[in-house]
Formats: sequence, structure tokens, C-alpha cells
Amino acid sequence: MAVKLGQLLVNGNIINEEQLEKALDLQKQEGGRVGSNLIKLGFLTEEKLVEFLSQQYGVPSVTLSVEESDDSIVKFIPYDVAQKYQIFPVSKNGATLTLAMTDPSNVFAIDDVKFMTGYEVQPVVASESAIKEAISRHYEQSDALQTVVDNIDMDDGDLDLIQEEEEDVDVSQLKDAVEEAPVVKLVNLILSEAITRGASDIHVEPYEKQFRIRYRIDGVLYDIMQPPARLKAALSSRIKIMSELDIAERRLPQDGRIKLKVKGKPIDLRVSTLPTLFGEKIVMRILDKSNLNLDLSTLGFEENALKDFQEAIKSPFGMVLVTGPTGSGKTTTLYSALSTVNEVDVNIMTAEDPVEYNLTGINQVHVRDDIGLSFSAALRSFLRQDPDIVMVGEIRDFDTAEIAVKAALTGHLVLSTLHTNDAPSTISRLLNMGIEPFLVSASVVLILAQRLCRKICEQCKEEEDFPDDALINIGFSPEEVGTFKCYKGKGCQACSGTGYKGRQALYEVMPFKDELKDMVIKGATGADLKKTAMRLGMFTLRMSGLRKIREGSTTVDEILRVTFAD
Repeated sequence: MAVKLGQLLVNGNIINEEQLEKALDLQKQEGGRVGSNLIKLGFLTEEKLVEFLSQQYGVPSVTLSVEESDDSIVKFIPYDVAQKYQIFPVSKNGATLTLAMTDPSNVFAIDDVKFMTGYEVQPVVASESAIKEAISRHYEQSDALQTVVDNIDMDDGDLDLIQEEEEDVDVSQLKDAVEEAPVVKLVNLILSEAITRGASDIHVEPYEKQFRIRYRIDGVLYDIMQPPARLKAALSSRIKIMSELDIAERRLPQDGRIKLKVKGKPIDLRVSTLPTLFGEKIVMRILDKSNLNLDLSTLGFEENALKDFQEAIKSPFGMVLVTGPTGSGKTTTLYSALSTVNEVDVNIMTAEDPVEYNLTGINQVHVRDDIGLSFSAALRSFLRQDPDIVMVGEIRDFDTAEIAVKAALTGHLVLSTLHTNDAPSTISRLLNMGIEPFLVSASVVLILAQRLCRKICEQCKEEEDFPDDALINIGFSPEEVGTFKCYKGKGCQACSGTGYKGRQALYEVMPFKDELKDMVIKGATGADLKKTAMRLGMFTLRMSGLRKIREGSTTVDEILRVTFAD
């Protein structure tokens, strides 16, 4: 940008080539922006530069020295962000924030402010010295954190920590920084803002010269804020205290849990700490019970796929497997299945790591490998507890797989998960674990693979032109092209400018029919199984995604992101 601006000034006869070269030499020696260096060298005045930028980019100019800045507007943008981009919020009108900038062409600054505030941005030009003076005047530079934590108004009663057991804590051993109001308020802000935005995970990441907070919203990570790096230890310790973890242990990973009430709504957070080169990285998984959907009919199944799945989970015995990567919604699908078959005359037992949601009427066990309570150990114990239905959180090894198969063959319905790319490859995974082909064919009833894709925001949904050839390339037939419209989200306050709001599941349901069982015993490959399953009526993940595009609920780009071509 620096050279480009300099060349624009030369082309506009504001400066000459020699003056630009001197400014660039000064920039190499002392840093800074080319415009500032031109002013420092006396080749250009601030007023002339602001006037030029205003004309060049077609945006108004402002004189910040006479602006009556409202502190409530200033707090929309954290101090660190204002400093990084040399920007200053001037006013707000409806859903539009007027932003004074030294460089109105900086789309990264505009996009960051849009996402951070949820407002549309109207850039105006101001001189660098005026913006620096405004930042100095309206922000407390000595305590940048206070500005960050005041960014969102939050009553103290909005968030309450639930302690399951009161324990004596030696407060004198805790660092004073952990007890400071700004640190406590920052952690409360991070948690409540994540819940408000509908985030599923919070990432607290320390680096050598940077401290970053990111949220995973609708499956995608977004950079939210960058508190001062000096707060790394204090913030980590505060979260560990809330999670009832050992704040003195910084060399080993730890797992904990936080129970909160946010505006009266119970929220559980699963906390994981991991020592890294520059401090402890903390990931918090948000478990919002109020958002748990246990209705199979609303999860996004195709009609025939839902019928096949419902028949499978009502089988008297056998194994139903749900596959997909971490965060693909497997737990929700399994919980929904358990909720469907949860009757007073059925004994249901689950082994989970960890237990994410408490389900009434179901006996749930939290697996703990550190004390020997593994999935296989829990499953062995379950079989002595007269179960009808058993859910194993994940089949990770031969022992667990072997016991699950035996349970499925001896009159129990077994539900479990595996990490595979699609439904047919699950068979290969079981065989690789060491399960004999005839046991796989005799025990497996149905395999379901799934992914989560983002839904288009209904507030800013608009039609999108897509070439016919491109639609055919991703899997649509020539006959289908032209019979439906493609849509996308333009980006608005409701979706924080992303164009997406919420997620839906894509399902690949493969009933394990006799023909497929015979193929497994004969040693068929995963590719052969997939071709036969499709011939027998299986909808693949890509086919499920194409149907969602036809329905107008998601975008072509999103389906390309989460599925492979068949």
C-alpha cells in the first residue's frame, strides 16, 4: 500500500519521484507509513494528504479535533484494533458506523470492524496525527484491557459460576492479577460473548508476541480479540480456577468443566488445557442444553434415510455406527436416537468421554482412562448390568470393537461412533482393527456418515448466478440445471457479515443389506461397497449436499468445502 500511495501522489503531481524516493528511504530506516514520512520530510502537509485521499477514494474527510466523540461509540472498537489499523469511530447512525481512517482502502480493517461490531462501515478520511490524538484522548492506553472488557455492556448478574462442591481455596497462593477486576471481567466477557454469538468452542491461544481469542461459530474459527500478551498467565489461571484445575501445574494437559448460568440459562463448558511453547492453550467447548435438538425428524435426514435409520435403532440387536470427524454432530445424532428409544421398559447404558449432556432415564458413565475405566472396561461391566441398548462413545481399538461386536451378536443393540470419511469405509476400518469379516457382516445393521454445513442467513439471503457447467461439474445432472436457483448470504448484522447463520446436517445412510454382507465376506473393497450401496439407493454426502443447494438452504461453496465428489 505504501508504494502504491506514493505512486498515486506522484501521478497526481502532489510530489515528485525524488521526494518519494527520500520518503521510502526514511521508511526503510525508521519504519512508518509513506504518507507520514512525506509529511515529516516537509514534502507534504497533512491537510493536502487528507484532501488527496478524499478525492482519490471518493469518501468525505473529517477534522477529528472538532468532533464531539461519544464514549459509547468509541467503545465499539477495542484499543488494540484502533492502534493496529489507525482508525477511530466517529458516529453511529442506525446500523452504520462512521469510521475515520488514515487509509480508507484498507479492506481488512473494514472487514474486521464489520465482524466485530455487526455494523456496516462508512469510511471517512482523517489525518494520522488527528487519529493518534483521538485514540490517545479517548482510550486509556495504560490499561488497554479495560477498554476491551468494556466493549460489551454486561450486568454482573448475567453470568453466575455454579460450584458443585464448596472447597477451601488458599487465596494467598493465587497471583494478585487473577483477582483483579479487569481479568475477571475479561473472562466473563469472553464467555458471555461466545454464548451470545452462538459459538461452539472458545480458543485461548498464547504466542510469543501475541495473545489471541478465537470463536468457532457454525464450524468456522473467527479471530475475535487480542488482549495484551502480559495477561496470558493471569487469564489462563482465572479459567483454571473456574474449572477447578491446578493452576500451579503448567507442564501437563488438564481437563475440567465449568458450570455457568448466563441470564438464568444453564451452560456447561468442557475445558481442556495444553502446554505450548509460549503458555497454555485453552479450548472450551460450550454445551448449551437449551440448544440440544433431540428430534430426529428435524435434523435434516432425507425421507428414506430417516426411515432406514429409525428402523435400525429399533432393531432388537445388532450394531448401528455413526461416523464423521470431530465436531460433525455425531453426539447429537446418537442422543436423538437414544431419546427415540428411551422407554420405561428399556435399560439403556452409555460410556462417554466425556458425558456432554445428562439424559433422564439413561445410565451414563464418564470414561476415565487414567484410572482404568476405558471404553472396553465400561462395556464389559455393562454386559453384567442386564442392558437392552448400549452406547459406546467411540470405538478406538480392537478390544472395544471386539466386545461391541460380541454384544451386538448376543441380543443387545449397540450404538457407537467411528472416525471415517464415509459410510462404506467404516467396514474397512473395522477389518483393519482386526475384526473378522464374518463377524462384521453378522453384527452391523446400519452405518451413518454425517457432516455439518452452514445455512444461509435468512436476513440477507439473495440469489446468486452460477454457471451451468460449474453446477454439472459438482454433481448436478444436465436435466436438473435450470430447474432451481442458487442463493448466498450477502452479509448483515444478524450473521456478523458472514452470510451464514446456523448449521444443518448432511447424512449418508447405508443399511447393511444382504448383498453388502456377502461382498464383505468375499473381500470387496470400500469403493466396490460404495458403488453397490449407491445402486441400492444410498444417498452420499455430496448428494445430500446437492439437495440442500436445490432447497436453497446452503451455498455451492459450502457444499464444496465439506464434501468430496462421488
